[in-house]
Amino acid sequence: LNDNPSHYKITLSGTVKSPKINFDPPFLMLMPVPLDVKTETAINIIPQDYLRQSQIHVEFPELELEDGDRIHPFSVQFPQGQDIVLLSDGTNKELICHISFRSSRPVSFLGNMFFIDEEEN
Repeated sequence: LNDNPSHYKITLSGTVKSPKINFDPPFLMLMPVPLDVKTETAINIIPQDYLRQSQIHVEFPELELEDGDRIHPFSVQFPQGQDIVLLSDGTNKELICHISFRSSRPVSFLGNMFFIDEEEN
């Protein structure tokens, strides 16, 4: 600087944080109910390290019955919306998700539902 041959070294460091979501409760067990009766529960989705707005989508399992028929007995609702929002304090707002099950045929299921953001995380 100003024809001074001194060298300046700048060191930068940082941490990369990948967005993730946690669930409360971490797993879900719906109680058995009579045929064609809905059972439902609510879970909290806790997003972390989302620096920009995103939206959560859910992939449900398709269940195959003993006779080969396929059904979609699960549904979800997000009463306050599906958007992951960055709050002014740098944290993400929690989301509430209502998961319900209804089937007119006898079925039991153990498996995964996938909650996916706009970037396929």
